[in-house]
Amino acid sequence: MAETLNILHVHGRDAEQARGVVVVIDVLRAFTVSAYALAGGARGLLLVRTVEEAMTLRAERYPDALLAGEVGGRLIPGFDMNNSPAVMQTRDVRGRLIIQRTGAGTQGAVNARHATHLLVGALVNAQATVAYAAQLAATDAAHQVTLIPTAGTVEDEGPRAIEDEVCARYMEALLREREDAADVLARGVAELEANERLGIWSQGFEDFPPGDVPAALAVNRFPFAMEGERQTLGAIEYITIQRVHVG
Repeated sequence: MAETLNILHVHGRDAEQARGVVVVIDVLRAFTVSAYALAGGARGLLLVRTVEEAMTLRAERYPDALLAGEVGGRLIPGFDMNNSPAVMQTRDVRGRLIIQRTGAGTQGAVNARHATHLLVGALVNAQATVAYAAQLAATDAAHQVTLIPTAGTVEDEGPRAIEDEVCARYMEALLREREDAADVLARGVAELEANERLGIWSQGFEDFPPGDVPAALAVNRFPFAMEGERQTLGAIEYITIQRVHVG
């Protein structure tokens, strides 16, 4: 299957152009948070673009949901938790539904309107994500997988926000069944470690716990993919995310 796959890369701001099996990537921190939430027993996630949409969804359809996310990396007033995998690991979210709003990842997922199948992922579930993407692409006539790194898209995080590109390169190497996939990952992680952006994240500001970086770099920690389905509530478009075990 690897030799027949058509693998494309589309930047997050162009997510509407993506076709086929679409994998939306956000390492720091949206879909790392999503993965830890599902691993912690959350029954699902809802991805939205705006704070107002999150509030409306909870008020009108999901009154027991928790709100998680950020604006400019900071905790949103009225939300239950920030966009932090370290914080997520400390919360009891078993059986809870989580509405998530972030400046890049959730934007890309909602905007990928033309996907035949929509997945979201990060380094923590990269291998499971591409394994499932390949399975889905095998049933699609175009055999197309589109990778969407989202860092620095809607709310610009700066030119050195390269973690999603690193993840996309690793995912492509896995999809192509390249023997040097581990080396591609190692070079990418080394690039991240040399990048001043990780150092900033590691300093442990109030809404940026120092545990977020090691949580995000726990490569292939989770053996599940995260699959999305598009829903609407009035004018609100949102994505429901469920865990798919990949054995």
